[in-house]
Amino acid sequence: MDAALALVPFCGIFFLWFMGAVRSRIGEAEDRFFSTMFLGSGLLFVAMMFMTTAIMAALLTLAGEHNGHPPVNVWELGRSATFTLVTTYAMRMAAVFMIAASTIALRLRIHAKYIAWVGYVAAVTLLIASASVPWLELVFPLWVLLVSLALLAQSYRRVGAEAG
Repeated sequence: MDAALALVPFCGIFFLWFMGAVRSRIGEAEDRFFSTMFLGSGLLFVAMMFMTTAIMAALLTLAGEHNGHPPVNVWELGRSATFTLVTTYAMRMAAVFMIAASTIALRLRIHAKYIAWVGYVAAVTLLIASASVPWLELVFPLWVLLVSLALLAQSYRRVGAEAG
């Protein structure tokens, strides 16, 4: 479990890198409102992911110090805080991020329209059901992967067109 927790900062770095890649495709044409929503929600998402990880690491350390039997009230508080941070706040910020990124993508034709529409559907799903449907949080990283692959494919096509 410690190894998984140690990977979370790298996940945050990779997500910031993803945000930079999307912003570089936007260029000078970015809309201030949507770029503010994009940046703000993305940064808040990363911050909440780090907060959740810090609380979870503290809980695991506490459990280790008490031979696997930490004080129940502290454990319940930490468990509830991490669950709420992930399912309510972080997922809602992820949904806002997806809506802003999808709107920017549609307006500027950054990638295929269907990817933006998948982003809208996934965002609404996260807004409505993220706290009540287990594993729904996986929708966000899958969407990020889809957008990343689309941007990567466009980069290779552009480089290939320039070379040919």
